[in-house]
Amino acid sequence: MKIIADENMPFVNELFAGIGEVTLVNGRQLQPEQLIDADMLLVRSVTEVNAQLLSAAPKLKFIGSATIGTEHVDAAYLDTCGITFTNAPGCNATAVGEYAFISMLELAQQHGCLLTDKTVAIIGAGNTGSALAVCLEAYGVNYVLCDPLLAPTDNSRAYVSLDEALAVSDIISLHVPLTTTGPYPTHYLFDKDRLSKLKAGTWLLNCCRGAVIDNHALLQHMEQGGDLSLVLDVWENEPEPLAALIPWVSIATPHIAGYSLEGKARGTYHLYQACCQWLRQPVAHTLKDLLLPLSFSQLMLEDDTHLNGASLAHQRQMLALARLVYDVRDDDRMFRQQVQHINGFDQMRKNHRHRREFSALALASTGDCKLNWLTRLGFAGVSQ
Repeated sequence: MKIIADENMPFVNELFAGIGEVTLVNGRQLQPEQLIDADMLLVRSVTEVNAQLLSAAPKLKFIGSATIGTEHVDAAYLDTCGITFTNAPGCNATAVGEYAFISMLELAQQHGCLLTDKTVAIIGAGNTGSALAVCLEAYGVNYVLCDPLLAPTDNSRAYVSLDEALAVSDIISLHVPLTTTGPYPTHYLFDKDRLSKLKAGTWLLNCCRGAVIDNHALLQHMEQGGDLSLVLDVWENEPEPLAALIPWVSIATPHIAGYSLEGKARGTYHLYQACCQWLRQPVAHTLKDLLLPLSFSQLMLEDDTHLNGASLAHQRQMLALARLVYDVRDDDRMFRQQVQHINGFDQMRKNHRHRREFSALALASTGDCKLNWLTRLGFAGVSQ
């Protein structure tokens, strides 16, 4: 069996070498002739999987995308061809939620204010938006949910309209798929008109798809005196973001919000499990087999009250703890240095290896430190 896989998909060889011959390719530049004798194709969001790409792939029977979104895959066409397709919903949700939460802590540090004094509007309450909600709730930050697709069927949570969400919030975090049709299209959800209606001082984070915000309208808004603090992990026209917009962004990164080692491992592992089921063969590996421990994997806390965000000093301590696991400033610094280089955006994504999730760090306690809220935040706990 011949397996064609994106070269930037981690752990492919470790998981699929026992299934077939793995050939790694540049997913953004994949051509039809490279699939002539392929039985299986494993991609990421940079590969458009459609009739044109598969025009010379008569043997292809299984396609997996290690992504939450599927807008890059013509699933209807695959169905007509009898090709099994699977993706990895939720694989990087925790990573995206933690990225947004850490970025909010960083903005709070920059502005000298308390995150717990803010109200966050989570636009899109699926996997990644829900993961952010977990972090905010654990830390004691008020938030509202807006998701007109989920609201009619989800009786366990309260929802507000988009206009209501924007009216009551200080921070907006976007977690929607990119859609152009249907009752609630998200393409240019934040266009010139909506951007102009945002309250002065709003923090706007985009961790989903670049074209959910009209980037040219956003640049114009900022150049004309718009008072927004921006966190952009995704950009229109990737891998060539609008260069003039970058200096206006407080935290800028190359579409890596979901790029934790854990998240990437989950994505590939989900495809591996689906492949094993498709082949009706046993799963021979575990996710734990793929993950190396941090250089320091356990931290002793004598008191957790200094982390609970009750003051600026406490908040700084919480941010310091988060930075032990992931310091988003590193990616922001690298982005600004390398994004204008040839293939800079893709090279940063390809070489991104250092990101971990809170769960990689176990917190042990002494005395009366209970760790309950920290474990809810995502850190691993060690009983004492």
